Amino acid sequence: MIGFYILIGVISLVSWLISNTLKKKFEKYSKVSLRNGMSGAEIAEKMLADHGIRDVKVISTPGRLTDHYNPLDKTVNLSEAVYNQRNASAAAVAAHEVGHAVQHATAYEWLTMRSKMVPVVSVTSNFSQWLVIGGIILGIASDPNSGEMGIGFYIAITGLAFMALATAFSFITLPVEYDASNRALAWLKNKNMVSQQELEGSTDALKWAARTYLVAAIGSLAMLLYWALQVLGSRD
Repeated sequence: MIGFYILIGVISLVSWLISNTLKKKFEKYSKVSLRNGMSGAEIAEKMLADHGIRDVKVISTPGRLTDHYNPLDKTVNLSEAVYNQRNASAAAVAAHEVGHAVQHATAYEWLTMRSKMVPVVSVTSNFSQWLVIGGIILGIASDPNSGEMGIGFYIAITGLAFMALATAFSFITLPVEYDASNRALAWLKNKNMVSQQELEGSTDALKWAARTYLVAAIGSLAMLLYWALQVLGSRD
């Protein structure tokens, strides 16, 4: 039990450090103005055009670090700062999100798999842990000498299955994010859209962004293993 809390504490600390570093990196590279003078929106539109994608719109969305690609309505959603600014951070984020649009257009297998999981995971992840905890409580409340597994165990197993699905989703997200960054950086470099200094800034920013997904996946796996031990260990 103590070891688990230490592990979760370490993961939470690392997650905070990476998130904090990411914000500092984006602030740093937001001061590196692009020599071509293009805004994030213009970068996104240019990358879409270069890949022959005509049915995806680039729009502005409120908030900070709210950038994302929506495959349902085919929109590249850029936060207001990224949409309007003309710096290495904006170029990196805009190109990364278009990278997802390129994945969609080319039927990238990991993105396809992830998209199919979204509707299910968005529902099951909300109450998977409650099912596990509820199942354990019911199991404790039942007669331990009855020799029967009890409904509590099956409820907990259902919760574990939902939790495992969310963990799988978080790991499937990793190649999707890394591939989108690789596509973005390759395009920025090959099309000579950024200088060497600007490319280094974009690469560094996307590298730290990817690490947030890695830590989240590891945290999800740690949580799954802990509750699996609690449920399955109690059967011994």
